[in-house]
Amino acid sequence: MTIAKWELLDRAYATLREAVAAVPADGWDRPTPCAQWNVTQVLQHAAGDQLAYAARLTGGPGPAEDPFAPSGALAGPPADLLDPALAAAAEAFSAVAPGDLDVAVPLPPFAVPAETAVGAAALDAAVHAWDIAVATGRPPALTDELAAALRPAADALAEPLRGFAYGPVFPLAPGADHAAAADLLAFLGRDPAWAAPGA
Repeated sequence: MTIAKWELLDRAYATLREAVAAVPADGWDRPTPCAQWNVTQVLQHAAGDQLAYAARLTGGPGPAEDPFAPSGALAGPPADLLDPALAAAAEAFSAVAPGDLDVAVPLPPFAVPAETAVGAAALDAAVHAWDIAVATGRPPALTDELAAALRPAADALAEPLRGFAYGPVFPLAPGADHAAAADLLAFLGRDPAWAAPGA
């Protein structure tokens, strides 16, 4: 089996890599839609989450720091943190077969069908790519096509994680954008129209 069987994961990881690569040199301290976290901290959180998926699947080491208390200090280039995390998770998921019903994940309910597990990891990467892109004034990184593909995982996992990983559903105003990406972000508690202060 090859990693390519999980195209959704590949696409989400590519989206996150592109968002991180586009951060300007002065962009790492900028605020993000993740309350009280800057761009560096969102990157650290996103990389840590993927290492946590890999660790649950393989029994290997998890992230070196708590993804929910990111330090905001990078020891080297951002890609040096992100790329090994995505590679570890992709390799771990390559051993997961479509149709598996009991795949370990690092969040409640801790074991889910394969498609939900992969969708959860992809959802995490894609939404944090959006966080980073909008924080740095880039075009939103989450397409409607990708958002629609991620929605089943969000539907399966969001409610057990309300108040922890996701906030309350964000109320979209009448006439607001109700395309797939906006609906997904609002469902996960984010304001799809969020813009960096001063943007």
